[in-house]
This record gives sequence, C-alpha cells and structure tokens, in this order.
Amino acid sequence: MPLTAPLLLLADSRLPAGGHAHSGGMEAATVAGLVGDIDSLEGFLRGRLATAGLVSAGLAAAACGHAAEVAAGAPACWAGLDAEAAARTPSPAQRTAARVQGRSLLRAARVAWPHPVLESLAAGSSLEAASSPAAASAPAADPAAGGPAAPYHPVVLGACAWITGGTPSDAALLAVTGAITSPASAAIRLLGLDPLAVTGLLARLGPDAAAVAARAASAADRSRSDSTPASSTRAGDTGTGGRWAGLPAPASPGLDLLAQRHAREEVALFES
Repeated sequence: MPLTAPLLLLADSRLPAGGHAHSGGMEAATVAGLVGDIDSLEGFLRGRLATAGLVSAGLAAAACGHAAEVAAGAPACWAGLDAEAAARTPSPAQRTAARVQGRSLLRAARVAWPHPVLESLAAGSSLEAASSPAAASAPAADPAAGGPAAPYHPVVLGACAWITGGTPSDAALLAVTGAITSPASAAIRLLGLDPLAVTGLLARLGPDAAAVAARAASAADRSRSDSTPASSTRAGDTGTGGRWAGLPAPASPGLDLLAQRHAREEVALFES
C-alpha cells in the first residue's frame, strides 16, 4: 500500500507522543560502559533488533490486523494482545515504560485521528479518558499491581498504523525502526557521537531492520490465519485463546537488567 501523509506523521519523531524521553536502554548501557563509540553502538542496536525490535514489530503487526477486524465489526480483543505483550516483557521497568509510551501515543492519536477503533482500545485498557491532561500525568499502572493499565506502545502503534492507512507490514517496520532510532538518538545526546556517523550506521542497519519487520509481519499473519476473532473470544474471556501465542518472543535479559538498573538511578536524563 502506498505511503500516506498520516502514516508519515505517525513515523515522525516530532509527533508529541513522548518518545524523546526514552532511550531504549541506551542511558543505562552508557553508564555501565557497554556503549561508548560507534562500534559498540552498532552491537547494541543489532541486539535490540533481534530481541526487543522483533517483539515490538510482531505485536504492532498483530495489532494492525486486529484493528482492521474491529473496524469490520469483530469483537475487540485488545486484552489478549495486552497479555501477550506483558508475557514478552518480564522487566517491570520496561513494562512501565512501554505503557507510558503507549498512553502518550494513544492520547496524541485520539486527537490527530479520531476513530472508534482507538476508542475501543482506550476502553479496553481502562483509559476512557486517555486524551485528558489528568490521564497524561497519571501513573501507567500494571494489571499485576491491581490498577488500571495503559496499553502497550506496540499495540497502540499497530492500531494507529491501520487507522493512518498502513498495513501490518508497515506497522512492523515502524516498530522495528523505532527500536533502533530512539536509542541511536539518545546515544548522540549521551555520548556526543557524530550525528552523521550515527545516521550512516542506521542506514547500514536498514536491510536488517526490514528483514526483522518482514519476519514479524509473517508471524502475525500466521497467527491471524490460524484463528478467528469469534473462535478466540468468549464472554468473560481475555481474548487470548492462544491466538497470538505464535508471535515472536525472543528473550533479552541484558536489556531487562539494564532497565531495572536504570529504574533505580536517582538522577537520569531519560525516563527509560
């Protein structure tokens, strides 16, 4: 599908969705001495591509496909995707960061592209008032803690991709690109790296990012083909039914540990 102006706006880092406040683990990695130059940055970004990037891309692609189903009248199963996202995010700090970013993106999207699909996502995430200033400052609680839950960022991103004219493949590519551009941008601010050198690195990683996105979109498509909304949703069910269990789920314990370490820092430039 051709690119649309709204889809390009969704991909724009200047969209007021709070992404600039998160480093994707880069700040903790620099403090730990794991990243200090272009070569070590490349290793870090390749690791994110293969783990967090793949997970986010699979969830975004699945959410994009589900948004189309909901728009066509199928029952909304956002709780099912939420559960799959939580299962793939063992770090409490990373869960909080993903929900904070999801809430911010949903708030911006509901203003930019009002749509019943976004309202169903907000309602399913206990965020009926997510577009209000009060919601923006409220904590993004985790269901495990017994509070209302903001939606995970990849899930919101996928829904927004469909609303702005994108496909699951587009959603996956948006997610995997964000998984490397955010920490790369943070590295420039934290380490004073040459922006041109970092841009060149991102360009070299482009083919790998595209391959990861294609793998994620393919997995989401298989999950969609293996089940139907009607068969995976019952009254009182969370909507999982194993429907999205086949989405990519690579582990990234290093990123988990860095996230927990960053959460304990008393002074930090980035929220995560």
